[in-house]
Amino acid sequence: MTTPRGKADFSRVSQRIDLRWVLDGLLEDGRISAEDARLIGSVRHERTDLALNPLQLVAKHNVVDQQSGQGGLSLPVLTEWLAKKVGQRLFHIDPLKINVAAITEVMSFNFAERHQILAVEVRDREVTIASAQPLNRDWVSGLEQSLRGKTIVQVVANPADIHRYTLEFYNLARSVRGASGAGGQNAGVGNFEQLLQIGELSNPDANDQHVVKIVDWLLQYAFDQRTSDIHLEPRREIGHVRFRIDGVLHDVYEMPAAVMAAVTSRIKILGRMDVAEKRRPQDGRLKTKGARGSEVELRLSTLPTAFGEKMVMRIFDPEVLVRTPQEMGLTDEDYLRWQEMTGQPNGIVLVTGPTGSGKTTTLYSTLKQLATRRVNVCTIEDPIEMVEPAFNQMQVVDAVQLGFAEGVRALMRQDPDIIMIGEIRDVETAQMAVQAALTGHLVISTLHTNDAPSAVTRLVDLGVQPYLLAATVLGVMAQRLVRTLCPHCKQDSSVDSETWALLTAPWKVKKPEIIKQPGACLACRKTGYMGRMGIYEVMQLSHEIKDKIARNAPIAEVRRLAMQEGMRNLRLSGAQKVAAGLTTPEEVLRVAPAPSV
Repeated sequence: MTTPRGKADFSRVSQRIDLRWVLDGLLEDGRISAEDARLIGSVRHERTDLALNPLQLVAKHNVVDQQSGQGGLSLPVLTEWLAKKVGQRLFHIDPLKINVAAITEVMSFNFAERHQILAVEVRDREVTIASAQPLNRDWVSGLEQSLRGKTIVQVVANPADIHRYTLEFYNLARSVRGASGAGGQNAGVGNFEQLLQIGELSNPDANDQHVVKIVDWLLQYAFDQRTSDIHLEPRREIGHVRFRIDGVLHDVYEMPAAVMAAVTSRIKILGRMDVAEKRRPQDGRLKTKGARGSEVELRLSTLPTAFGEKMVMRIFDPEVLVRTPQEMGLTDEDYLRWQEMTGQPNGIVLVTGPTGSGKTTTLYSTLKQLATRRVNVCTIEDPIEMVEPAFNQMQVVDAVQLGFAEGVRALMRQDPDIIMIGEIRDVETAQMAVQAALTGHLVISTLHTNDAPSAVTRLVDLGVQPYLLAATVLGVMAQRLVRTLCPHCKQDSSVDSETWALLTAPWKVKKPEIIKQPGACLACRKTGYMGRMGIYEVMQLSHEIKDKIARNAPIAEVRRLAMQEGMRNLRLSGAQKVAAGLTTPEEVLRVAPAPSV
């Protein structure tokens, strides 16, 4: 057995590395002690360990890395060492960047599993093959013949990732092929009878199991990737699957249009939607379990398009309800103001911002804290985002003329203490919210405006009298979501004076000496960001501000007075997060509008 001693030319060697080879190499490079090598080599491994890669056997012992003097020799560290040892590129398998349909056509599953290899990139003239046995070249000649002249590029990847994704990718490809052959190669979007045939998935048969597996993979994969929205987008020949992660959409998979239609039908069945109706938009909901066993709510929405039904599944994290406002980024004076506003017995509190800015999360988290056994919390929503036992939740039903205004009118006869209105979008709902506040209820709702002061203008435009707003509105909070830096790889940096001035205008705030910038690590998939948090603009209505609103003063005057009283705009709130090393100036400038004053 050849060992790694000396300067061997590994490109001319074909062998399977074993535990002794790895231990000798680590000992030679000073990565482990002789005692650790002896102990690991003398251990009798269980039968279940026989199929493991020798790197995995070493990683199980978590011995100290003698080179760094700290931490254990984990599997990623050992994989990186092996890549350098044999002179091949280290490759991290990111499933979001893998073309599953293409890579599974390169070789059969049995061939990949037998040689512990996986195609990870397919180009016009070359194919990149990831291996956990980089010195084993027994498979190369056979694969070169089937590739018809394409060059093979070998890279080293984590053996656990190779094993996991070989199973996942080939199972997915097999399910898609099975579904393609089972029912609908000729299912055109204009043929309603064939579309109905696809919809007959409520009576599962053997062919239906392919679609079931695709849906199961899709949901589990989305949970693993911290996805907030799943998009299923039909096209003429190919359907696209995209995930929104930390506010950014990523292409994930492509499947035949007929399979996409079957997958959509399967999800509609699970969401108790009308499978046969494909001509009008529909809404539904689905509850399932994540990897850790926690229940996950999904809100479903379909939209008829030129090539079939487009579906979006919004995933609601159950942990949202147990997060405090501070954990979501609402801190210091802004948090105290928000607490004071929502702690009043009556009045209107508004949360504003565009779609996807976290308004619903803020409402649910706040209501969860307010919903004690001594108060009656009622909501009217369209649709109900997350089911929470502490609330009495009602859903808008247009078919029976139950809108927001009618819902609030009904809730006021239910002896409520707190009423949450999903959105104020018309004059009737706005007037009912004012009426509820005047009669002694705390009303919390949302509006779509760019900043907090603009909420006043919006309500006046809807038809609410200014003096009524002054009498009922307690405060307004505008918010956005910014991506937070990955804690594992963020790096020290500096900010130029011009950028800092954009963030803090019109205030003069001292520029920090050091800020953080994104790095690139496996934990964040080399994006530099992990998760999101809020930036906020809280306008609490003082007597002076209410007086200006009652006199119908220009909104610019209201804004200036609010700023004089301590309101910080969205960019300044973001600048505080930048100075704290939580996000970047580019993120704040991307989501926060320029201040109007």
